[in-house]
Amino acid sequence: MSVCESHLERGTEPALGRNSECVKLAHGGGGELTGRLIADHVMPVLANDRLAPLNDSAVLPWSGRNVVFTTDSYVVTPLEFPGGDIGKLAVAGTVNDLSVMGAEPIAISLGLIIEEGLLFDTLDRIIASIAQMAKRAGVSIVTGDTKVIERRAGDGLMINTAGVGRLLDGANIDMQRVEPGDAVLVSGSLAEHGLTIMSVRDGIEFDAALKSDAAPLNGMIRHLVASAADIKFMRDATRGGLAGVLADVSERRGVSIEIDESKLPITPDAQYAADMLGLDPRTIANEGKIVCVVAARDAELACRVMRDCDEGRRAAIIGRITGESPPLVELRTTAGGARIVQRPYGEELPRIC
Repeated sequence: MSVCESHLERGTEPALGRNSECVKLAHGGGGELTGRLIADHVMPVLANDRLAPLNDSAVLPWSGRNVVFTTDSYVVTPLEFPGGDIGKLAVAGTVNDLSVMGAEPIAISLGLIIEEGLLFDTLDRIIASIAQMAKRAGVSIVTGDTKVIERRAGDGLMINTAGVGRLLDGANIDMQRVEPGDAVLVSGSLAEHGLTIMSVRDGIEFDAALKSDAAPLNGMIRHLVASAADIKFMRDATRGGLAGVLADVSERRGVSIEIDESKLPITPDAQYAADMLGLDPRTIANEGKIVCVVAARDAELACRVMRDCDEGRRAAIIGRITGESPPLVELRTTAGGARIVQRPYGEELPRIC
């Protein structure tokens, strides 16, 4: 039992001011303790000119180009795992949601919903991770909010974000442009994030160490857009994985999609872990991979551009859009057969992002 758990169970309050102690409800009351929480644990790590005034909103300069806006919420069990934590997920996920629309992310808001009992040591590590990912992505945390709630089932911390970006010159990302003949690409190996979360959460050990692929992809996507390849559609393959993204395209555009099992970039370690757990790696969440639909003539160019970036070293052309009816996603297996690929009915791995 931790220091905080023992105090909460006894109904007493631990002393404040040391990182070995924890957040309590009074930190969310808007008084001195709220100020100390922000001043001691948030601002020293995330401070910048736009956040410094701690106003209710931030004023951002704008160029007149189209604004791209997104919002998301993050709950994950456990909060920290090999390759990342909830803070890294929050920044990378928000950046990637903007980027796949062809936008350059500019600024993010950060809402922290903290359960009483969260250790300050843990909070400090996660905020440091947020700062590191924001710096890597070239975005600023410009406004935010902190709430402290009673202990529930959120594992100590939940995060809500919103992000804004500017549409890149030459970007024309629109699913309605997808048509038969287009090529389907993925930016790298699949399923590692979801498998990592499950293995850590359930105490499952594999011979090979898995780690989350969570990463901001805006740099790679910027190069893709600048390459002049005709990128028609992009999406990060999070919940539902590759199968979920392709099923959405097939359903919403009324097209069929054929993918080649031998071309899918799934590492032997990930395939082994998925087999052990009885899961299909095509349906497992990723946090640092995109699915692209590209005009067939530009498929090799787009693949080369991604492979030139650290985040896309294992990019691959995995299939094509067809005009066959009825619309469906079909996997051509290595054995020479074919089978239908469906989005998962529910979420096989709860609390993964």
